[in-house]
Amino acid sequence: MVDLAYVIAGSEATGGAGLQVDLKTFQQLGVYGVGTTTCIVSFDPKNDWGHRFFPVPADVIADQIEAATAAHNLDVVKIGMLGTPATIDVVAEGLEKQDWRHVVLDPVLICKGQEAGAALDTDNALRAQVLPHATVVTPNLFEARALSGMDEITSVDQLIEAARRIHDLGPQYVVAKGGVELDGEDAVDVLFDGSEVTLLTAPKVGNERVSGAGCTLAAAITAELAKGASVADAAARAKDFVTAGIK
Repeated sequence: MVDLAYVIAGSEATGGAGLQVDLKTFQQLGVYGVGTTTCIVSFDPKNDWGHRFFPVPADVIADQIEAATAAHNLDVVKIGMLGTPATIDVVAEGLEKQDWRHVVLDPVLICKGQEAGAALDTDNALRAQVLPHATVVTPNLFEARALSGMDEITSVDQLIEAARRIHDLGPQYVVAKGGVELDGEDAVDVLFDGSEVTLLTAPKVGNERVSGAGCTLAAAITAELAKGASVADAAARAKDFVTAGIK
């Protein structure tokens, strides 16, 4: 019996994040990956590597979801970069058409190639239509502030409070990522299940953010859930996997 995991996310042209990293992570963790592309993100090396963002038409996304779910018995899915309200509409509709054992949402709220107004519309749609489906949501500090409505998150205690507030929006579990951006020797993430708080810690590897680390963490959680792990075990293994990758 082959373990399957599905990912609905954006393509990232350099291979450092997005769908490319998700599928590589699935493969490395022994899971057969199936992917649906929601948008294409490239970068302009002549303009400080600024984002170039191209959404895949909603009907094309719907066709991909139809084919993937018809060809394979998929019950664990990671949702990554969606990018537009139209994309969120079609993905939410696809989620509702079948039962999922686990939905892992990496809530990519904004792409630097988007206008602020469009980004806000996307944020609101994601919060209303996809977040309530999530078994696990994995916000970084920026996303945790946006989803929780908090002005700042500068300590582990504030990160725990953000996780509690995000849990109230509907997901079963929250993995709020502090990473290297909180003070201290350790990179600290918070797992909250609605009652208990678990701190996932590892010594920092340098002090720079690493592109694709968040995608990899959510993909690793997805792969471990596909193999039958509990959410707590999946999150702990994913933390170890990403730390080793950064090293």
